[in-house]
Amino acid sequence: MWKDIVSAVAPILGSAIGGPVGGLAARALSQAVLGKPDASEKELATAIEGASPETLLKLKQADQDFKLRMEELDIDLERIHQQDRSSAREREARTGDSWTPRVLASVVLAGFMGTVFMVLAGFVDGLMDPMAASLIGTLIGYVSAKADQVVSYYFGSSAGSKAKDAAMAGMAGGTRK
Repeated sequence: MWKDIVSAVAPILGSAIGGPVGGLAARALSQAVLGKPDASEKELATAIEGASPETLLKLKQADQDFKLRMEELDIDLERIHQQDRSSAREREARTGDSWTPRVLASVVLAGFMGTVFMVLAGFVDGLMDPMAASLIGTLIGYVSAKADQVVSYYFGSSAGSKAKDAAMAGMAGGTRK
């Protein structure tokens, strides 16, 4: 849940948390939110889930500072994520195991569609209860994020699409960005 909040408020830090520069991202989050560089994950989760508007503003500022720091260090986070996706696809091609990712992708997408259908069709009781509604919202957000990962894996991300469009425009002599 707290990582979803970070991804929404500070997308650069959110995407860096699980990657090779995750330690730097965690330190930046810890410093911004708690004023110390070495907070535990539990401390971060508690602080971010109960964040005030001022804390969220600090988080947004930390995101911008982290982006500048990555540029100073000449670290391209999008290139790192692209290499990670490429290695997953290469593994799939090398092993010849094409059915496992497809089955998992189908289960994730069916789970997402089923979850949304159940909620929208009224099969889920207790939506008026704030605690239940919060739990259901969190569940839908989680399943939605996983469905987005499946779609990005098979069809590319918007960042990848933008880069592809720019490359194609450059080859055609266009000026599309």
